[in-house]
Amino acid sequence: MVLPAPLTTLPVERLCAGLATFTTTLASLVGRNDQDLRIPACPDWTLRQLATHVGRAHRWAAEIVGTRSAEFIEFRSVPDGKSPPGAEGQAAWLTAGASRFIDAVSAAGDDRVWAFTALAPARFWARRMAHETLVHMADVQLAVGDVADIPADLATDAIDEWLTVMSPLNAGGNDLASVIPAGTAMAVRVTGPVAAADWLVRHMPGGVQVLTGPARGDVTLAGPASDVLLALMRRIPITTPSVQVSGEAKLLDRWLTLTAF
Repeated sequence: MVLPAPLTTLPVERLCAGLATFTTTLASLVGRNDQDLRIPACPDWTLRQLATHVGRAHRWAAEIVGTRSAEFIEFRSVPDGKSPPGAEGQAAWLTAGASRFIDAVSAAGDDRVWAFTALAPARFWARRMAHETLVHMADVQLAVGDVADIPADLATDAIDEWLTVMSPLNAGGNDLASVIPAGTAMAVRVTGPVAAADWLVRHMPGGVQVLTGPARGDVTLAGPASDVLLALMRRIPITTPSVQVSGEAKLLDRWLTLTAF
């Protein structure tokens, strides 16, 4: 798969600030809602389970970055990875984990650490944890009937990370060459005065490519950054009025089914 340079290059400070804000919002939601609340976007999880996953992810990434690990670290082995009982305790545990991670990234600078398939600067994890937390914060906001509050610049960066980094890794165990049929292409477009952007995911003879810039696809998903992100994450339906789908909708449906997050 041929990947472009990231379309957006948000400073690590912006990513860490976003992570802190999203965690604070999530912790507030955890603190005032039933811990057994079911999360429709993650149908096997309660609110407590979602919060435990996020808090453990922060500590896992902090351990990778803080130890400058060049190897995978077992997710469940990280220090303080067990969530405390009670909503208030879990809310405090969430914010403490985010702070630990941000401190680790700040100390690491450009040191290279394990990042799934290769070594990468520690800021890779600032991006990954900011967007992981963003999506799960939105999961809870939607579950309690709130509006998902996602800044456009961070939503656009999350789309870029999803298309260029995480979909090839995730893809439900599928190679993207089987997700995008040969000779077809999917365009994704963020509209509006803030953070406008375009991507094209296409399957050419040399493999699947992700290109940036305006281009025509067999299907196009377009709309404001926050809504396009939530649609790609299958958090809102593609029939939502704020997003537009044109062309071969079955190709987009295939992508959404086979790259489920």
